Amino acid sequence: MFFCCLVYGVSTMLTRARLFYWFGARYDTPLLIQSGIMVFVQLLLLHVALLYRPPVGAQHSLSKPFAGSSESDAASTRPYSFWQWRSRRPYWQTLIYFTSTLAVAQLLIGSSSASYTAIQGYIALSVEAVLPLPQIFENARTRSCRGFRLSVLVNWIVGDVFKMTYFFLSEGDVPWAFKLCGLFQACCDFYLGAQYLMYGEGQDVGILAEKDARSA
Repeated sequence: MFFCCLVYGVSTMLTRARLFYWFGARYDTPLLIQSGIMVFVQLLLLHVALLYRPPVGAQHSLSKPFAGSSESDAASTRPYSFWQWRSRRPYWQTLIYFTSTLAVAQLLIGSSSASYTAIQGYIALSVEAVLPLPQIFENARTRSCRGFRLSVLVNWIVGDVFKMTYFFLSEGDVPWAFKLCGLFQACCDFYLGAQYLMYGEGQDVGILAEKDARSA
């Protein structure tokens, strides 16, 4: 659940940055509409993820999905407990502050600096493109795709095919930031497909090791 909240929050912020990128790049209107729809859907998913977080006292330390595995785990703490808050309010405040910062930067810099526009677009799209990497690393670590739905993977790959077709065959204005970052994300999604073929929904190696330790 923590990973879902983090992904929805990061995706929402990055998609908002992509919306502001339009003011400088003036990319195709369908891409602008798609970005707006993505913001709405991600806000809705973030609301649902925050609303249905595991309650206090849930099994396997799920009562602390936003504060690390233990209060004394220094590696899990972050400055100002960023994105580990127990109240829902700080998440929405962070999104509002981020949007306000982008708006001010756009007014002060974006209208007169092509470099700012290009950097903004590449950062927003490149970070969005690497969102599949945590799932790839987790699958490789556990040598299993257990819990990762095949229907989601298929939708991602089909979406990548349509997206790449539009990016490279459309007669409209599609900046190279979209094309390059889209290609990288498509490669990640296809590699997830290869992992699914290699590992399937086999049991997590951590679970197997725990069972072996108990049987011993």
